[in-house]
Amino acid sequence: MDRPPIEARTRTLDALAQAPLDLLVVGGGIVGAGVARDAALRGLRVGLVDRHDFAFGTSSRSSRLLHGGIRYLAQGRLGLVRDAHREKGVLRQVAPHLVAPLPFIFPAYKGRGWPLWQLRLGVKLYDLLCAAWGADSSSALPREAVLARIPGLRPLELAGAVRYFDALTQDARLVLDTLHSAANAGAFLANYLRFDQALEQRDGYACQLYDERAACPREIRARRVVNATGPWANSIPSSQVRLRLTKGIHLVLDRLRLPIQEEAVVITEGARLLFVIPWGQRVIVGTTDTDYHGPVAEVRTEPADVQYLLSTANHFFPQAHLAEGDVLSSWAGLRPLIANPQGVPSDLSRSHSITSPRPGWWDVAGGKLTTYRLMAEQTVDRVCRSLGSEFAPCETASRPLLSGAEVNGASGILPPAFARESVEHCCAREWAFHLDDVLVRRTSWAHYHGAGSDQVDQVAGWMADCLGWTSTQRVEEVQRYLRTADWPPRGHKTP
Repeated sequence: MDRPPIEARTRTLDALAQAPLDLLVVGGGIVGAGVARDAALRGLRVGLVDRHDFAFGTSSRSSRLLHGGIRYLAQGRLGLVRDAHREKGVLRQVAPHLVAPLPFIFPAYKGRGWPLWQLRLGVKLYDLLCAAWGADSSSALPREAVLARIPGLRPLELAGAVRYFDALTQDARLVLDTLHSAANAGAFLANYLRFDQALEQRDGYACQLYDERAACPREIRARRVVNATGPWANSIPSSQVRLRLTKGIHLVLDRLRLPIQEEAVVITEGARLLFVIPWGQRVIVGTTDTDYHGPVAEVRTEPADVQYLLSTANHFFPQAHLAEGDVLSSWAGLRPLIANPQGVPSDLSRSHSITSPRPGWWDVAGGKLTTYRLMAEQTVDRVCRSLGSEFAPCETASRPLLSGAEVNGASGILPPAFARESVEHCCAREWAFHLDDVLVRRTSWAHYHGAGSDQVDQVAGWMADCLGWTSTQRVEEVQRYLRTADWPPRGHKTP
């Protein structure tokens, strides 16, 4: 295997400080990764930093869907739906290994949620807006066909359903492969490097950073800065973003516990939509949508969240009798919505904004996973115009996204095989320094298999060999991981 990445990280940090950057991107989630890739492909000297791991926040805690947002049709946000469908088509072309078209069945119940006639009209409009996406057309299903396709679905008051297509992805892997593409184009990338402040200079900024791994300050110079830190955006010095954070959680169950086969199920629950999504031999159930006011890095699954999802799933699948003991894992994430103090959280727009509160500084906020490439293109357009030089045009809509994981199919939507080779790959080539970097974001093993102690100890042993951990460091890494693991939920009492 390649040598551990300690030396490579040091070389990256040295390169960041050697000469001024054209652009410093703060935030290693999907939007920041997209900005770094786009800018590097256009010929800019680009650096990207994140105080946590890459994809640590929202970008590894989504519903793992690339979707147009069918409920936005009822809100009249046709432009948002059209853009999302167009971007789905782009991603299907440039990253086919991370885009799996997925049929969705949306049942209609008499006296509850959207009536069947409205769903039929909605999916036809969905088809018109998503012509560039290239998936099959939607269709209406009679009651008997719905029950045949989804055994165990609540039959009482079922009027029928519609069937339409969106897509499944692996959100953290999409970030990592975008970062691999950025690095291949010349971008300098460093996780666990905290941005503290940016001091204005004649042509740009002196950016004060802190190396969380080496416990020392660093300084780099950048002509332009983009703040793409998602739910942290309004806490970054110089930022003028105003966010409204909402929390969503997801549960992972064995697929045998819910009787769905190849199609996802969408259920209306009040103002929310509940998704039941097939994921290999597992099923993902989500999501909640509630305001969140706590520390961003400490968002967790709460017992009340779990009970809400389980009770809702049990209502629509009454034969399942789901209980907390059926949950293999969970994750909780935050949606960084543009602030709007009024309205129900699930009704807030997923539109994005790009603002420049200071010369040479941009805040990019809001948006959704599906439209990240468009957000990045629009941001880099502004950066290039401000620099005033001739740069290459945007290529991200046509240039294939590189896959950084060649081992055991780790570049796809399903987790790679549980093997030492996968761990060595993550450490040597994918910037993994901590146990959760591998278990949660690079492999999804923690979510797919559950956070079992045998698995945790095994991976810790492999990482210790790769990264040269002492026995004390290995124990500390296991303890650190177990402290931050999201399952069982905070406040859970084991019987």
